[in-house]
Amino acid sequence: MESLENIETAFRTQDSYLIAHKYGTLGYEDKENFSNETWHAQFLFELENAFVARKKSELFIAHHYDKYSGKFPVWVAIEVTSFGTLSKLYKNLKEEDKKEIAKTYYNVPYTYIESWLRTLSNVRNVCAHFGRIYNKNLTFRPALFNNEKKIIDNKKVFAAIYVAKRLLTRQEGDRLLASLEALIDEYEGQLDLSRLGLKSNWKDLLKGQK
Repeated sequence: MESLENIETAFRTQDSYLIAHKYGTLGYEDKENFSNETWHAQFLFELENAFVARKKSELFIAHHYDKYSGKFPVWVAIEVTSFGTLSKLYKNLKEEDKKEIAKTYYNVPYTYIESWLRTLSNVRNVCAHFGRIYNKNLTFRPALFNNEKKIIDNKKVFAAIYVAKRLLTRQEGDRLLASLEALIDEYEGQLDLSRLGLKSNWKDLLKGQK
């Protein structure tokens, strides 16, 4: 969950920075700044529901309703989006904007980022609701590069861990690896690691990431 939260925070920052600088403070409200008008309308609907639901519990939301007539700059609005909504927001950016974020921060084609965010937002929801990921196939399988497809089963949770590490900073990735090692050591002998998609060289595969 810590790693997923770090990824979520990073994309909040990257998406809002691009939108604010390219389209303005309220650029997220304009359908012309996105690829699909229907998806954009759904995004605004989900965003408004989030504002209403949290108006009483979040002072910053009440403040913007009272002082700015409910007009939220993008860097404020994006704070109430779920990981799933954030994933859909990225997918609905114009292709040139998705390319810019993907290349600037991750140096991979944007189609992989779209796939990975969808996978990880689903995994995040399962974890948040205390669901099971052991011995269970991923609902949304992450796209992998050709050389990775030969050594990683993208149906299993290790594939999600693998792409998550690619989206983390080096320091965050090191913490993920250390936490995973500690967790596996704690349950040594009780786990069939193959049911998680882990092979004998799983540490080397993760260390090979950035």
